[in-house]
Parts: sequence; C-alpha cells; structure tokens
Amino acid sequence: MSKKLIKEVKQSFEKQFRTEPILVFSPGRINLIGEHTDYNDGFVFPAAINKGIGLAIQQSSYNTSKVSALNKDESFEFSLDDIKPVENGGWRNYILGVISELQNLGLKIGNFNSVFAGDIPGGAGMSSSAALENSFVYGLNTLFDLGLSKAEMILVSQKAEHNYAGVKCGIMDQYASMFGVKKSALLLDCRTVASEPFKIDFGDYRLMLINTNVKHDLSESAYNDRRSVCEMVSEKLNIKALRDATLEDLDTLKPEITEADYQKASYVIEENNRVQLFSKAIKEHDLEALGALLYQSHDGLSNKFKVSCVELDFLVQEAKQNKNVLGARMMGGGFGGCTINLILKHDFKKFKKEVSKKFQSEFGRSCSVYGVKLSQGTHLVN
Repeated sequence: MSKKLIKEVKQSFEKQFRTEPILVFSPGRINLIGEHTDYNDGFVFPAAINKGIGLAIQQSSYNTSKVSALNKDESFEFSLDDIKPVENGGWRNYILGVISELQNLGLKIGNFNSVFAGDIPGGAGMSSSAALENSFVYGLNTLFDLGLSKAEMILVSQKAEHNYAGVKCGIMDQYASMFGVKKSALLLDCRTVASEPFKIDFGDYRLMLINTNVKHDLSESAYNDRRSVCEMVSEKLNIKALRDATLEDLDTLKPEITEADYQKASYVIEENNRVQLFSKAIKEHDLEALGALLYQSHDGLSNKFKVSCVELDFLVQEAKQNKNVLGARMMGGGFGGCTINLILKHDFKKFKKEVSKKFQSEFGRSCSVYGVKLSQGTHLVN
C-alpha cells in the first residue's frame, strides 16, 4: 500500500469537505497460475498486491452524495433515490452498481462524500475495477454499520460488475482483493469459493510484471468461444465442468470433437493439475518447480488454448533466454496485458532495461515493467 496515495486522498477529502474521513485501501490482484480455470469450476492462485485504490469517505448532511476521482480530476454528484447506470459512465457505474446492490438487499445507506485514487496501472489486468468496488462496499459497510461479512461484500461487488458494468466476471478478482493475505497467495477453489493461504518466500527472487500495453480485439469473442468449447466438452462427458475431467476421460471423445477443441480442453485439465502442483512446490520451497510450472502454463495458453499474442510470446521467450529468470507466463484472459516473471532480485534492473529495449525495437512501442509485493486485502487504514 502506498502511504503517499492514502495521504493524497485524505488531504483532498479534508480540503473539499472540511471533515475527517474514514480511509480504506483495496488492492489490485495478480494471478500466479490457473488461467481460464475459474469458469471451469477449477482452481486459481491469486494474490492481492501492494497497488490498489485508496478511498476517503464520510457521511454527508446534504441530500445528495458526491464522489471525486482524484486521478481523473472528475466529480460525480447523484441522488440515492435514483440509482441507475450512466451511459458511458466508466468508473461511475462500478460505484453506482455497489450502491444499487446494497439497496437491493434492503440495506439503508445515507448520503456520503468520498474521494478515491489508485496506483494500479491501467490495462495491466490487475483488476482495478474489483478494487474500486471493494473499496466502496467496504467503506459503506463500515460507515453505515450494514453488518455485511467479507464474503457477502464480494458478492455485492461481483453483482455490481455484472449488472452495472456489463462484465460477467467470476469471483476471483473480488475475492483476492478482499481476502488477500500479506506475503501470501490464495489457493482458491472456484466451485466452493473457499481458499487456503500459502505464505510464499521467494528468497533471492521477486515478481516482475511486464505490460505489453496492448489489447487485441479478439479478446471478447475468443473468451466466449473458449468458454463454449469447455461447456460443450463437459456436456459430452456428462460432467458439471472440466474440473471433474481427466485426460483419460477426454481421450474417449477424440472421435467426436475437433483436434483444436481437444487441445483447448486438455489445456484446462492440465492447468488445473498445475495449480495443485504449484501449491505443493510452495510447501516444499521448490522455486525451480514454480518456475517450470509458469513456463508450462504459458506454453499451454499459447499453443493449446491459443489466447496468447506475439507480444506476450516475445516477452516469455526473452525471459527463457535469461538464466536469472526462473519462469514466466502470460497473465489474464490473453491477447495482451502482462507477463508475470520470477526473477533474481539483483538482475531486476538489468533485465528491465534489456527487455524494454528489445520490445521497443521489435514492436516500435514501449512495454511497462513493475515490481509487486503480495499484500493484505481490503482494510481500514488508521
């Protein structure tokens, strides 16, 4: 968490509203391994990070509520009696969605003033939307003593995204942002929505995210296609989801499905297994195994599930050629966004410089490189 970020939102709030706010920090998230397994009732391995949304919020005596987005230098005033999505509303709809879902639960919210700002890089796939939703549901829950548990709050955030932002997301982003544990990742079972924290000591290594700063148009249609393939194969196997399938089960379908669909389904089954192996490697403090699993995950995403792109493949190939990088893979839905890399601490700056130069030379544009730490979930800041 950035103390500077919290200080800025607090000062801005006090300057505008002349009162002391409560302060909330809600982190973004990364996913160490387990991609496209969530909607297959599978396992994922997310972690909250030390970048996120800082929120200052307090009750208001006026008959409207006001939200200021400090980074964007934008403000929004509205009545709690007339909550509906704003056309092309962007960040406003995430907040309105949270309020609407709280009202749908029959909970009484009073008017409030708020200021928020964030330091999550845009378009990097670190779930700034989930962090924003969680910051407001947590702040409003505290402010008006609504009595919601963290588990109930993330469902409010998820429904806000579904109904006000039009994104039918799974629960992973909101869960990791809310329940994150410092220096730990969460082995999350997407069927039961139960998790186990795994404390991770990366030793002489640290995490590096490299953002391609691209998002190819294929992403939405490709996501829907992959999901329908997984559902079709599950139906043919007469199971609820691919989480319940083995490669031997899948082999029985070879005469009935295309080779491309076979490869996509086999990736999901293998990735679910990799998540379990990843948790075992953490327990055994086997960093080499963690790195190898990251590379295997990327290979499956690129060659079997086919959701990578030339920029992501380029970055992973560069990582493979550096002996100080234990492992790397694309992170997120695909067709752009970030790679996640496990790299020796002392080589971080050198590799950052080298890979940035090569990426610029190859694609004629810049990539962005960040270091992140595993962080505590959404919480009040004293």
